[in-house]
Amino acid sequence: MVETHFVQAVETLQTGPARGPGDPVREGATLTGEQCRTLYQRQLDSRLLDIAARWLREQDEGFYTIGSAGHEGNAAVAAALRPDDPALLHYRSGAFYLTRSEQAGRLPEQGIRDVLMGLTAAAEEPIAGGRHKVFGHPELAVIPQTSTIASHLPRAVGVAFAIERARALDTAGLWPDDAIAVCSFGDASVNHATALSGFNTAAYATYQGQRVPILFVCEDNGIGISVRTPRGWVEASARRPGIEYFAADGCDLASAYDTAVRAVEHVRSHRTPAFLHLSTVRLMGHAGSDVESAYRTQRELRADLARDPLLRTARLLVEAGLTTPEELLRRYELAREHVLRIALETTRLPRLRSAKEVMEPIAPHDADLVAKISPVAAESAVRERTFAGTLPESEKPLTLSQSINRTLADALAVYPEMMVFGEDVAKKGGVYGVTRGLQKRFGPARVFDTHLDEQAILGLALGAGVSRLLPVPEIQYLAYLHNAIDQIRGEAATLSFFSQGAYPNPMVVRIAGYAYQKGFGGHFHNDNAIAALRDIPGLIIASPSRPDDASAMLRTCLAAARTQGSVCVFLEPIALYHTRDLFEEGDGGWLAPYAPPSRWAETHVPIGGARSYGDGRDLTIVTFGNGVRMSLRAAVRLTQEGFSCRVLDLRWLAPLPVADLLRAAELTGKVLIADETRHSGGVSEGVMAELLDAGYQGQVARVTSADSFVPLGGAADHVLLSEEEIEEAARKLLS
Repeated sequence: MVETHFVQAVETLQTGPARGPGDPVREGATLTGEQCRTLYQRQLDSRLLDIAARWLREQDEGFYTIGSAGHEGNAAVAAALRPDDPALLHYRSGAFYLTRSEQAGRLPEQGIRDVLMGLTAAAEEPIAGGRHKVFGHPELAVIPQTSTIASHLPRAVGVAFAIERARALDTAGLWPDDAIAVCSFGDASVNHATALSGFNTAAYATYQGQRVPILFVCEDNGIGISVRTPRGWVEASARRPGIEYFAADGCDLASAYDTAVRAVEHVRSHRTPAFLHLSTVRLMGHAGSDVESAYRTQRELRADLARDPLLRTARLLVEAGLTTPEELLRRYELAREHVLRIALETTRLPRLRSAKEVMEPIAPHDADLVAKISPVAAESAVRERTFAGTLPESEKPLTLSQSINRTLADALAVYPEMMVFGEDVAKKGGVYGVTRGLQKRFGPARVFDTHLDEQAILGLALGAGVSRLLPVPEIQYLAYLHNAIDQIRGEAATLSFFSQGAYPNPMVVRIAGYAYQKGFGGHFHNDNAIAALRDIPGLIIASPSRPDDASAMLRTCLAAARTQGSVCVFLEPIALYHTRDLFEEGDGGWLAPYAPPSRWAETHVPIGGARSYGDGRDLTIVTFGNGVRMSLRAAVRLTQEGFSCRVLDLRWLAPLPVADLLRAAELTGKVLIADETRHSGGVSEGVMAELLDAGYQGQVARVTSADSFVPLGGAADHVLLSEEEIEEAARKLLS
């Protein structure tokens, strides 16, 4: 229907007075005839890719049919930008991608082939390698995005923030100093929480005088699958303090280009956000399986066909005397044949052939490189200034909180691209004082407060990480992470997978977690649920319980992020932050001296390396976090009764330290898992599965917290794992 209408309508076009290629394509426009002719070809190629996608699906050779038909006006946005402006694109931004590809000096056929290889899941596809259909390319500054609606907007704001912050830090970022970020999305997306977070963060920062050079581009076709967007709603949503609003008819290439140029110039010169609202149409339905006639009238469908941006650009060219209807139709058929021929060729390309190939870019681990980088410290003179002459290794033994604080300071001193940020982390130093004094030492450009929005915090980290900075965001409490976990699941952890490592996303997310706080909390300040983290492929989860482990493991996570783009979650047990004693009051058994840099190599903790306490041969207690302290106390009492126990602190919850676990289990033949997380979906399930998968033949049991939220006050004792339960289960296993 769309093709037929286009051909019939072009046949009726009337040639106008001839304009020169360098002249405006029409009176009052800045778009020249030559520019219009070039962009029309990219619009045409994008339209034909949508047709090829439907043809490939019919042949069972293509696997994606959400197209860009009706949105081809976004070619004008690409033309208004530079090819080194980072772009995070909507899945209907096909003409933008093809235009950007040509801007970068590539042949038009190369951009076409990129998209077709994505449609056919070819392993040679340059960004995702056949893992997903995305617009992206490391040579085009196009960062691939998933299909999660609007989830890329917080990251896009983070990229804009990182452009400016890299300059402030005087460190080499990924983008030019005067670059701007651009992200495109649909009208239905403006209602999503992540979109609102992105808009609000950009406006909030601008309101405070911070530079956030981002262009939001809403491609508004008036409908989200079958749900209509109320007339005027996008404009009402876009008009916010600090964000300049621009609107254009996205079906009129000249209008779209002129407005896009003004919007881009505003962002680039003022370094503040703008919202470009392009009115478009959606042709050929939401996707190949979508039957529009089930929810749209024929009158509506005909009205969209009349606004077809490809047809309207053809009319511009014909009325400017730059071509004829006959020439347009001849070129249409040649281009159609060309695109379908390439489509057929891509069906013959190899696809991913094994789980190993599919998973290769998920989480690269070079243990030797991490071990080499982790011990690196700043020069002695720099450390002396950092710590005002009192080096942490010369202090008395430290608490967990103090050890993390000193390690962050040491890392900030050696990594100029590192930033620590989150709610309350700056002047206050965090709710628990973990970051106290860091802003005073390193300044507000490197240690700063954010507004209260976990999606925004992680979005800033996402944008900073992909821009070659080293973000260390803090989520104030584990329960608050669940407001924004898709920023880790859908954005951070997937980026390496969908870009074959071309766009690493390094970050170390510090989270105050677990339960057992005294006199404070209830559920949202005492959360013991981490299952949502443990099922994210490639995510590294560190869970230190002791001060010396925390220091070494934090250095490991920072080295892994910096050298191989790892996404790390650093879970810090709140109840152990200020704990000093182990067995009795005043013994200082939970304190530890801070290792000097000369010992960092020998005290290095590799990812997936556990820690063993004791050499008992009767029972192995496997645990982590708060469970380590409880298990050690229980083990001493059991030893006094004549039982020989060892305690294994997992330390890493993903990946689990399987080799160390099996070794400790085989040494005793009896394993008790003391798991402070919940009975269902807790860590113990994974530990038991690893033991069984490895063929462990000994006895195994577990004690866990209940499948409950954590209540207020003493009621928490009824549902949380206790020392007494550990002892009771151990005696039962030993009897």
